[in-house]
Amino acid sequence: MNLQAYIILCITTAIWGGNSVAGKLAVGHVSPMMLTTMRWVIACLVLLAFAAPQVKRDMPVIAKNWLLLLGYGTIGFTAFNAFLYSALQYTSAINAVIEQAGIPMVIFLMNFVFFRTAVSWAQIAGFTLTLVGVALTASHGNPATLLSLELNQGDALMMAAVLVYAGYTVALRWKPGIHWKSLIAASAFGALLSSLPLLVWEIAEGGFIFPDMRGWIIVAYAGLLPSLVSQILYVRGVELIGPNRAGLFINTIPIFGMLLSILLIGEKLETFHIIAMVLVLGGIAVAEKGRPRTAAK
Repeated sequence: MNLQAYIILCITTAIWGGNSVAGKLAVGHVSPMMLTTMRWVIACLVLLAFAAPQVKRDMPVIAKNWLLLLGYGTIGFTAFNAFLYSALQYTSAINAVIEQAGIPMVIFLMNFVFFRTAVSWAQIAGFTLTLVGVALTASHGNPATLLSLELNQGDALMMAAVLVYAGYTVALRWKPGIHWKSLIAASAFGALLSSLPLLVWEIAEGGFIFPDMRGWIIVAYAGLLPSLVSQILYVRGVELIGPNRAGLFINTIPIFGMLLSILLIGEKLETFHIIAMVLVLGGIAVAEKGRPRTAAK
């Protein structure tokens, strides 16, 4: 079970690393809210094609839990990606993928505060290392800027993205007992609905960019892999080993995102990026090895 979960979650985070790079490549080719909305249009159309029979069978449960399911789509799908794509207008893809490593720390904190989930000293040490790495990245190698609250606008938006996705992960503990196809379909529909007001706002503010050829390629990628494949795999990973342990694998996003950023975008790898990556990967190793053995998840 552990090996299956590890493979599933690594594939998931590789796709998410690619999502951050795609968001950076989208700058000037498709606007953030247009990209957010269109990816869910594509995802919903695909789901309609192959998940409709299962959704119909699960409709009584979906109807009973419709608010929760729409909430999953609004928070975990739309809000996270809206913050991410907006952040990439102002900060680098490398920064964005490293800062996403802060999600596990927030998951640990939320689970402890709201549910008193057992946390070992090793896990505390692990996500402390992660926090230091994220802070180093967000401050562009100068932590003093955090004390003066002089964050790049994009890095501040990434902090918001971290908070909403951690909340989504923790909330998966309440997901109803329905087939994964129905869970993803209902959440994707919620994401589409909640993205429409953001698109209207973007148009009204004059920031709308209709996709060109590169924009449509990015929209297609985002609509298929990050919107569908990765979400399905992440839900399965959480089922297998629980939100605390599954959330730790988000720390592998920097590896994939950093490599893709250098290869596809030509972004410069700074010394503080390397130090931060060592810290966040060290954090996942320490926290995973030292997790409480009395709890299976």
